[in-house]
Amino acid sequence: MTALAWKINRLKLMGPAEVVWRVHQLARRKAAAMGLGLASYPPVPALDRFGAAFLAAPAGVDQAALCLAADSLLAGRWNVFALQGVQLGFPPQWNRDPRTGTTSPMAPGPSIDYRDASLVGDIKYLWEPSRHLELVTLAQAWRGSGERKYRDGARTLLLSWLDQCPYPQGVHWASSLELGVRLLNWSAAWQLLAGSLDDDWRHRWLNAVYKHCHFISHHLSRHSSANNHLLGEYMGLYIASVQWPCWSESVRWRALAERGLVEQGLQQNWEDGVNKEQAIYYHHEVMDMMLLCQLAAQANGSSFPPEWLARLERMAEFLAAVMDAGGNVPMIGDADDARMLRLDGSAAPPYRSLLASAALLFGRADFKAKAGVLDERNRWLFADADARWAALPAPAPGARETPRLAFPQGGYYLLGKDFGTPQEVRIVADCGPLGYLSLAAHGHADALAFTLSMGGQEMLVDPGTYAYHTHRQWRDYFRSTAAHNTVQVDGLDQSEIGGNFMWLHKANARALSHDAPHFFEGKHDGYMRLRDPVMHRRTIRFDSKRNTVKVEDTLECSGEHEVALHWHFAEGCHAEKVGQALHVARRDKGLHMACHFGNGPQLHCASTAPIAGWISRSFDSKSGIATAAWRGTIRGTSTIVTEITLLEGASS
Repeated sequence: MTALAWKINRLKLMGPAEVVWRVHQLARRKAAAMGLGLASYPPVPALDRFGAAFLAAPAGVDQAALCLAADSLLAGRWNVFALQGVQLGFPPQWNRDPRTGTTSPMAPGPSIDYRDASLVGDIKYLWEPSRHLELVTLAQAWRGSGERKYRDGARTLLLSWLDQCPYPQGVHWASSLELGVRLLNWSAAWQLLAGSLDDDWRHRWLNAVYKHCHFISHHLSRHSSANNHLLGEYMGLYIASVQWPCWSESVRWRALAERGLVEQGLQQNWEDGVNKEQAIYYHHEVMDMMLLCQLAAQANGSSFPPEWLARLERMAEFLAAVMDAGGNVPMIGDADDARMLRLDGSAAPPYRSLLASAALLFGRADFKAKAGVLDERNRWLFADADARWAALPAPAPGARETPRLAFPQGGYYLLGKDFGTPQEVRIVADCGPLGYLSLAAHGHADALAFTLSMGGQEMLVDPGTYAYHTHRQWRDYFRSTAAHNTVQVDGLDQSEIGGNFMWLHKANARALSHDAPHFFEGKHDGYMRLRDPVMHRRTIRFDSKRNTVKVEDTLECSGEHEVALHWHFAEGCHAEKVGQALHVARRDKGLHMACHFGNGPQLHCASTAPIAGWISRSFDSKSGIATAAWRGTIRGTSTIVTEITLLEGASS
């Protein structure tokens, strides 16, 4: 897609108010490029006003692991998405993309087109180290060991960034969200390094904090961009104004951020607890932002409103509901592997840790049961974590989980049985909106898809995300209808892609019936845009006695259409075609899928022509999986029936 085509599509999704606002922002950027309206000379900070720390200094953490991670950084070895242990040096070249080697220009940050890979390389790889999660690792190692090399390393890392990324020049000043996350990590590092800063270090750091706050307050994401980015910007501004209330503007920044966090925390998350971006990883990110802000508020004698905290608790209930007995969470919507604040070296998905935080914050034994264990991150976040954890009742042996089964605003519905036990069957049906606001930036074309796990083992999966700003054909595949367990008509997506983070025509999905935990029916109108409109209606019937799932896909139309019914299986699943049917086995679990449509299933694994049979468990990484598609032609209204028998034991 050309830059002009992207701009035209982007303009289509703006209202008059947004156009006016963006013109105003353009004028502000041009003024800033001429040196107007900048915070080049911050006021002298008051050094007697620092806020209270929200981090604990726990005993009994794995200090050896922290020091090992810190030593690796000092040796110049970094982990950045798919690059593990890559030699970037210490300190690194902050404006050089570690993946492509591209060095970004030192122009005013807001004027840089960070979407242009020829200009900046892969922006995700360039931005990630500058969030300064590694600064916190060095500070933790210093706090736990007292070894001076870690404190000196933290000083070198931070001051090198300030030298190489002068305000407001370069791509690290292009996105206020990046500044917000950086401020959060600076706050954590500041708390851990307290008392060890020399005067020059403290002076330069505080000047940079002021410039970050000033920049964010003048470059907030608005209108169609006001998604998790805006919440993250408010998070950084709030944390900074609480940690460093050192200037007269700090009072205004805190009030602005606090109002924004309350407003957006309620606005961006449905009352039933589902984040409106319809992307479960971003659901986690927003939860974490809200959690960290509440902990900072509590440490400083404040709190967010009860309705805001209730919304956060509801979000934890949704996360617990979609998590199966093995701790697996469907990879619905976009995911970028971002961590707001990394306090341990675990590479495990963050969901159980977040539920452990919710268990401690809200005193919920059911969240404790889903989390399973108290991890080190929560020991850093909660000073009395072990005592509070022990005070929460443990589940009785063999006790079943009783999750919420319907999230009607978010559009997710559960079917299944024996939740939380080795006999569990958990089906998560997706009948929600495409995404949030006019862009629906992080949504996927997945209406009426569902995932299925058995006894904590994933069988039918959502394949994930893989790419954002680069690999356009892969970016489009992983969010396409063909990459989800649903029906594709005439080779088209249910919703029309308009750019890497933009959708034009959007499918509207609606639940028609949900008789938990055995029956679900919904429909979507994504294919009503065709010359011969097609309405897709799907029913899912789960028979707990026979252990079967019956899926009926009805396509209401008048003419002829090519239809493909796609299924995606987890890693380790072996799929074998048996006539019109398909047999799928994974360890002691299995599926037998029968569907009398077309000429039987077509199987793909790690195919590039066409792209099919892939899964992405982490950003910029992908691997092959078995994918099946039943293809055929319908003429007029037709119903396709798929019968799935769930198999247990060695015979599967």
